[in-house]
Amino acid sequence: MSTFQGDERIEALHAQILERNPGEREFHQAVGEVLETLAPVLRQRPEFVEARLIERICEPERQIIFRVPWTDDAGDIHVNRGFRVEFNSALGPYKGGLRFHPTVNLGIVKFLGFEQIFKNALTGLSIGGGKGGSDFDPKGRSDAEVMRFCQSFMTELYRHLGEHTDVPAGDIGVGGREIGYLFGQYRRITNRYEAGVLTGKGTAWGGSQVRTEATGYGVVLFTAEMLRARGRSLEGLRVAVSGSGNVALYAIEKAQQLGATVVTCSDSGGYVVDEKGIDLDLLKQIKEIERGRVADYAERRGGDARYVTTGGVWDVPCDVALPCATQNELTGEDAATLVRNGVIAVAEGANMPTTPEGVRVLQEAGVAFGPGKAANAGGVATSALEMQQNAARESWSFSRTETRLAEVMRDIHDACVQTAERYGRPGDYVVGANIAGFERVAEAMLAQGVI
Repeated sequence: MSTFQGDERIEALHAQILERNPGEREFHQAVGEVLETLAPVLRQRPEFVEARLIERICEPERQIIFRVPWTDDAGDIHVNRGFRVEFNSALGPYKGGLRFHPTVNLGIVKFLGFEQIFKNALTGLSIGGGKGGSDFDPKGRSDAEVMRFCQSFMTELYRHLGEHTDVPAGDIGVGGREIGYLFGQYRRITNRYEAGVLTGKGTAWGGSQVRTEATGYGVVLFTAEMLRARGRSLEGLRVAVSGSGNVALYAIEKAQQLGATVVTCSDSGGYVVDEKGIDLDLLKQIKEIERGRVADYAERRGGDARYVTTGGVWDVPCDVALPCATQNELTGEDAATLVRNGVIAVAEGANMPTTPEGVRVLQEAGVAFGPGKAANAGGVATSALEMQQNAARESWSFSRTETRLAEVMRDIHDACVQTAERYGRPGDYVVGANIAGFERVAEAMLAQGVI
């Protein structure tokens, strides 16, 4: 029976995981970031060591890879690859989004699924961790092509899903349109109106109010809690946001509602700086309806708005930074620039958007840093609330759901703070989030035996 001997044993475990999962860079990064915070837990809880919980929690319960053939509007056949990694179900059915993007591969899906275990645990709701997607790119595809792809994707995936088994949602490239096509095919194949099998549905057919807004709203609510703990508020602060997708749009909206001035947004082509504050109605028109680019926003906004293709969005001076685009977008160099320009808080709206070096720079400078598994948990929390409404055949009002979301984000913040203090790292939200999430999953795994 082995025991961990501080960080050396954890380093050996990390090396073993790297060897078992070659080439999966993002997964390696996510696992390393969690493991480096767990040494004090394992020293205090030797039963976790004896039960090999680290080894088990880092190995997915199930990994599904499948072929997705589909026909485009010209009649040509394409073949994509589909993934679903069902990582951990100790706390409830697997829960996590589907991502449709050309960069999707097994390592990306495993990194996202691993993060999802702890994020979901932090919500305090009964949901496990999973993730999925495909290397299909919906950009530039017609509605009919997206529908045919989604139908082919679900024709394989449906056999692995169920409201008590695995409940996907949306992620990058998967919005209301895609969820609708996926749900329609699931219903067609199974002959069951199992509303709780997918979340992010339209409100007219089982979806939850606030689900569209939840991740963006949640990251701002978490930021507000971090600032409140320091005797500050968002009122009058200057905020930089990266991205212009769903998370970014609603982070901008909530930040503006709380009195901040949001001056940036971005996409893969460049970023916009709008000194008067982002015109959210115009940005939503361009991104959600016209599916345009932020360059179009700058052109139509005029005045003080400018479109920039050199440097990066984190060059713009701000009080609060909200990375809401994609993984590893905020580097150590970017973090140093933010610190020089006076940033006081950074919260991750995307999954792992800050590199390890970036996190180190921000924390050493005393910046309040909210990791994604805590700060962006609002989306999955509201998905769990959608599952709750589906199970009861209920539909909650916007205000009731938003109030519940705010309660969940406050509870997550407090759990992070209290756990970090308990382990001698006051103010360290990374340590607090990792340990609080891990302890809840570990306790359930220990109780359920070696499975």
